[in-house]
Amino acid sequence: MNGNYGTRGAALVAAVVSAWCFGFSGTAAKFVGAAGLTPLQAVWVRMAGAAVLLIVILAVVRPGALRVPRSRGPFFAAYALIAVAGVQALFFLAITRLPVGVVLLLEYSSPVLVVLWVRSVRRVRLPRAAYAGAAIVVVGLCVVVEVWRGLALDGLGLALGLVAAACCAGYFLMSDGYADDVQPLGLIAWGLAGAAVVLTPLAAPWDIPWEAFGGTVTQAGLTLPAAVPTLVLIGVATVLAYGTGVYAVRHLSAAIGATFASLEVVTGSVIAWFLLGERLGVPQITGGAVVLAGALLAQSATSGVSRITEDSAAQRVSSPGASTALRRSLARRASAPAAEGDA
Repeated sequence: MNGNYGTRGAALVAAVVSAWCFGFSGTAAKFVGAAGLTPLQAVWVRMAGAAVLLIVILAVVRPGALRVPRSRGPFFAAYALIAVAGVQALFFLAITRLPVGVVLLLEYSSPVLVVLWVRSVRRVRLPRAAYAGAAIVVVGLCVVVEVWRGLALDGLGLALGLVAAACCAGYFLMSDGYADDVQPLGLIAWGLAGAAVVLTPLAAPWDIPWEAFGGTVTQAGLTLPAAVPTLVLIGVATVLAYGTGVYAVRHLSAAIGATFASLEVVTGSVIAWFLLGERLGVPQITGGAVVLAGALLAQSATSGVSRITEDSAAQRVSSPGASTALRRSLARRASAPAAEGDA
């Protein structure tokens, strides 16, 4: 019991660390962009650099994690294209037109899309709280974009942010769907590598001004060696962020993991405020709070449905026809230290 509480505490710390690490993404990206890279080139450097670093680490420490089951090839490809390349590329493009905090708020409206997908595609009946959460998020987004002022924020930036939210929803749905034959860290490593490959013709890395990394960059009066934000983007905001995030999700429930992941909205805004001087207005702060409240409500409701589905499956696992994969999956989930209601 004490061991479970110790593991749970470490996972909570890892979740907070992950949120802070991801929070550096937008600010570091703006410094890298100031070095002369286009948004897509900055994404490519991040994906390729993080993929190489993580693959090397896993090859030395845990080579088995890099094994890709033959039947899982299409899933790995879709994960790289949607959950990694789509989210990161659209995020980087959006922050060139909107403040980092606003883009994060848009991206974390993704739980609403998860609710809609679960209901309309998976045909799962959801609690009223799920729809209430979706409605609250819509209201919050209206406040963020100040619709009463005729869309005060950049329209293209908003569109990019919303498409990034759709890809982020795909990330959650795919992360919820893979079986035990997929190693999480291996999935991330190959996802990053696949994203770099997909983005290569668009980012044109052969045109990257590599010599710029030996110089300095200035943003909002702060001057740094260009290599510093680049290393932060690769090592901290990607490898460390994903690594601690995976550890947290594997030892916490889905609802708790999603709650702590949403802290990136706060941490990213705080980091951008201190380093870039980007201040959000009252409508953005108020609307952001509403968006987070609605997203949390919707995500919690969806997690509740997942728990019910899982319990239903548990009732069938003892039947002679139960698959080995199902037995293993439920056994692993049953060993988790806490359920949603224990938070």
